[in-house]
Formats: sequence, structure tokens, C-alpha cells
Amino acid sequence: MIGIIDCNSFYCSCERLFLPALQHAPVVVLSNNDGCIVSRSDEAKQVGVAMGVPYFQAKQLIEQKGVHTFSSNYNLYGDLSWRVMETLRQLLPAGAVEVYSVDECFVTLDHIATDQLTAFSIHLKDTVEQWTGIKVSIGVATTKVLSKVANRLAKKNKAATNCIMVLDSPESIAEALQRTAVEDIWGIGRQYAEKLRKYNINTAFDLRSMPAAWVQKNLGGIVGQRLLRELNGIPSIEMKDPLINKKMIATTRMFGKNVTSKEQIKEAIATYITRAAEKLRRQQSAASVIYVFVIPKQEHQGGKFRHGNSVGGYVHLPHATASTHQLIKPAVALAAQLYQEGCVYKKAGVILSNIVPDESVQGNLFADKIPQQNRLLMHTIDNINFAMRNDIIQFATAGTKRNWKMRQELRSPRYTSRWEELREVQ
Repeated sequence: MIGIIDCNSFYCSCERLFLPALQHAPVVVLSNNDGCIVSRSDEAKQVGVAMGVPYFQAKQLIEQKGVHTFSSNYNLYGDLSWRVMETLRQLLPAGAVEVYSVDECFVTLDHIATDQLTAFSIHLKDTVEQWTGIKVSIGVATTKVLSKVANRLAKKNKAATNCIMVLDSPESIAEALQRTAVEDIWGIGRQYAEKLRKYNINTAFDLRSMPAAWVQKNLGGIVGQRLLRELNGIPSIEMKDPLINKKMIATTRMFGKNVTSKEQIKEAIATYITRAAEKLRRQQSAASVIYVFVIPKQEHQGGKFRHGNSVGGYVHLPHATASTHQLIKPAVALAAQLYQEGCVYKKAGVILSNIVPDESVQGNLFADKIPQQNRLLMHTIDNINFAMRNDIIQFATAGTKRNWKMRQELRSPRYTSRWEELREVQ
């Protein structure tokens, strides 16, 4: 059996953890640059706050209903997510936890007898909530897709289910599928949902009853067949081992304000390449390809917003490296080439690829040898910045003011990762 453990309104739960007075109050969390609503508590849903709407559109309702609003606090969310996942790793056998996202993970429960699954799920839920303070929901079934169905229904009616649902019989599975709209199936997007409804396929139960040949033809070939098998209780999406070393490393951000100058673009790219290089060194790797892109300001057309066309380019380095200064120079030069005078930019980013272990970097007969890849220098800078925070040591190319940085006007303190922001108890 496979379970999925999902943190309830995760970002809101993290904000409430250090503000107990908000436990039963409406709370919302905003996206980057305080743009859209990306997390809502149940109380916020009840007063009519919609998901994904721009903050400026919902602001009047939020103020009328007394909804508590926070900017995204990724330092806090990442740390609390790690605590939840580590708690589950302590409660389950080695290799039984697959982290799926910041607030979700799949778990293998084959070591638990079928008649003990509900009791064990309650044990997991209670322990996670007691040790971390984050409330969770658990869905259990024979496949990943069915466990997602169970989890969604468990969260939909928390009072009746206690946020736990186990689908352990053909009858319970059939009932759950009948209660699940086709657009709510894991892996079915909006376009596929519209297509299925045209064929009068309205629920997960309807889709499960379709012939395999029809699903292969109309639902993405092998991907559709895999989904059909999962809905029929046949495991087809395997548990994955955690990815220790990434094959590509990216750092992208929306700007906190409109950016128009070349110097600001170069500062942003230098800052992002610094972050990417830190991630690269953390997994003891080196990269030889740098991709840089910039995205112009969103355009307004017919009441809808869309990004301008992304403009990007890449450069091959003569040898793989993890040294920040060796990555910054070509990245900034490329950013200068991409910049267009008079254009307003909203986002930029960098991607490092062709990643190899830094102990086995292939030499180049036509390039000067770089002794030890400047590992000692980079290691020292990383340690100082990690200990002191706030980029105590940085490259001048990344700028000092950085007034283009992401806007977080309503961010709460980073309670668990900054000494100066620890929660004070009186």
C-alpha cells in the first residue's frame, strides 16, 4: 500500500505556528512580489477569498473580512518542510519516504497489515502534528493515483474523516472514484478535463471504465495507460529514490520593480549565478554550460495578462567549474548581449547544465589549468555567508543596493533560521 501525506494549507500553517492567536482566523499567503494568493486557510475560503487571484483584486475583501495576509517566507517554509519529512523518515523504514513537493510526500506502507492501516495513519498524523506543529492529511491506497484521490477526499471533509482516508476495498475505491470529478484526478489538466467531458466522462469512475485502447489514443499514449492502470489499482508509477545530485541547477526570480537599465540586469544575473554556484558546490559538482534568460514586462491583452517572449542564450565554458567568479564573468557578458535599450523587464534567471562531479573535471589542452578549482576560497566564502547570513561576502558585480529584489512587504520573521528573528516568549 502507498500513502500520501499532505500538509494542510502548508504556508498558512507555517505562519500560524508561531502566532497561535491565528489558529482559527482567516489567513492567506501571497506569491513572489506579493502578486497572487497562493495559500488559504479554511477560514479564508469560507469568507470568499479565491485562490490564485491577484492580491490587489482581493485586497478590499481581505480588509473587510479581517483576513491576515503574509508575504511568502521561503526560509521558514523550507525549514518546517524539512522537519516534517525528517519526522516521517524516523517513523518509517529506510527508503520508504519519497518527497514529492515542499508539502507532500509519498510513503510505502507495505510493512503494515491492511487492517492496521487506519490506526497506523492516525499514529503518523498525530506524531507529525505533535513534533512539528503542522497539521497533515493522509490518503492510503494501492497506487499513487488512488492515494491522491483518498487524500483529496480526506481533506474535503475534515470533520468526518479526521483528515485520514484508507481505500482498502473495491467498494471504497469505487465510491471514492465516483465522488472525484475528472479534473481533480492527479495528472489530468484543464485541457484534458474539457476533452473528457465532451465524451461524457465526468468522474474518475467513468474514466476507469474506459477501454485501454481508447485511453491510449485519447489520453497521451503510454501516460494515459499508466493512469488507467493506477485507477484500476495496478501500481504503475513507482516510488522514486531521492535525487541526490541534480543534472541542472536553476535560479530564477521575478523582480520587485520594473527593471530598465543594463546595470540592474547584470546585477541580477550576477546574484542569481552566485546562488546557482552555491547549490553546485553543495553537491560537489561543476558545470560547463550557462544559460541566461530575461523576460520582458507582462502585456495586457483583453483583460488577461501574459509574459512577454523570453529572450535567452547560452555559453560553453572551456572547462567545468564551480567557482563563482569564473561563472559570473561569462554570465554577465551574456546578459549584456541580451539586454535591449528601452525594454522593461520583470524576470530573469540562470540555468547551469553539463554538470559533472568536481573531482573528475575533464581537462582542456587549450585552456589554462585552474589549480584546485579555487575550492578553498569558495568553501571559505560559503561557510562565512552561511554562518553570518545576508551575503556578508559578495562579488561587487552583484551590486550593493539591489533595489530590484523581490518585494516581500508583509513577510513574517524567519523564526527558525535567523538568530535575530527568533520568536520571543515573555
